Amino acid sequence: MKHLLIKYTRKSGSDEDWGREVGRFIKALDTDPALSGKIAYRCLKHKEGDDYYHVVAVADEDTTRTLNERDFFSAYTKRVGTVSGGTVEVLPLELIAETAFRA
Repeated sequence: MKHLLIKYTRKSGSDEDWGREVGRFIKALDTDPALSGKIAYRCLKHKEGDDYYHVVAVADEDTTRTLNERDFFSAYTKRVGTVSGGTVEVLPLELIAETAFRA
């Protein structure tokens, strides 16, 4: 399992518009037959600001390759870059330990 944290500050557009855009991306992940059930994706926002955090877990390298082939992924990646003013950080994470409960 590959884990990532994507973080940036939204510098353009509204919270509502960006939330809808993220929702469309997540729906595309969930409805793609080759990706559904193989990517966990959460988008969180700091309550008192414009900082966004996307927490991602990908099942394996084949899933990563498939995702990279999708037009909706490249379009979304470009939109994230635009909304953030090009200040996106993608941090690979290593899982150390976790609880049995998964929300």
